[in-house]
Amino acid sequence: MLAISLQSGSNGNSIYVEGGGVRILIDAGISGVKAQTGLASCDRDIRRVDAVLLSHDHIDHIKCAGVYQRKFHLPIYATRKTMSAAMSKGLGQLSDVRSFVAGDMIDFGAMQVHTIRTPHDGVDGVAFVVQCDSRRIGVLTDLGYPFPGLAETVSSCDGVFIESNYDPQMLREGPYPIFLQRRVAGNGGHLSNMQCADLLKLAGGNLRWACLAHLSEKNNTPSLALQASERCLKRPISLHVASRYVPMPALEV
Repeated sequence: MLAISLQSGSNGNSIYVEGGGVRILIDAGISGVKAQTGLASCDRDIRRVDAVLLSHDHIDHIKCAGVYQRKFHLPIYATRKTMSAAMSKGLGQLSDVRSFVAGDMIDFGAMQVHTIRTPHDGVDGVAFVVQCDSRRIGVLTDLGYPFPGLAETVSSCDGVFIESNYDPQMLREGPYPIFLQRRVAGNGGHLSNMQCADLLKLAGGNLRWACLAHLSEKNNTPSLALQASERCLKRPISLHVASRYVPMPALEV
């Protein structure tokens, strides 16, 4: 299996995962042009993608789903509540939407996608673990807080994209008003660098790499996120930071 973060952050999110001949995109928060050119730079063709899975209804995850379907003819998978909320945000006409329930396993034959309900403050948010044979890649962002079962999910994976959204001191001293600070740090918001690091500290022996994702532009830096996780790791794993702007090199398990 391999995975490519095309872009990660509040300005747009999309992650490509392939395995067993199946190709999926998780989230559609970047333009069709960016997704197409980003995949092409990694020798991948967006028109060969089998499905687009939406994690929740926030605009940085869904805003271009309509373009992906109309331009590239990709089916959209989402929960009914997520799709209803997303459609109210101007996705345009969609002709191929396939529903799942949070907690379901979506079967693509050689690839299975396990969906995990999250407490993030979207309408009906999910995270994903993508499995092919015995290999598992977690796409774990917009989580809210370290909810029960999350540590076990991280430990079950061979590679994870995991949010390391904010540094608490930068959040307190930064430009966000108090109500927004409380939202980010609250149970419906995002994981801090230390919350992410604590999860990685508990990870099982299968975990080969972790890609720190969905970093805040105003309340974090890549170096702070990496330092927090590096200090906590009990064994060496490969650590990466997903860019807010450009595709990353492919990560494999």
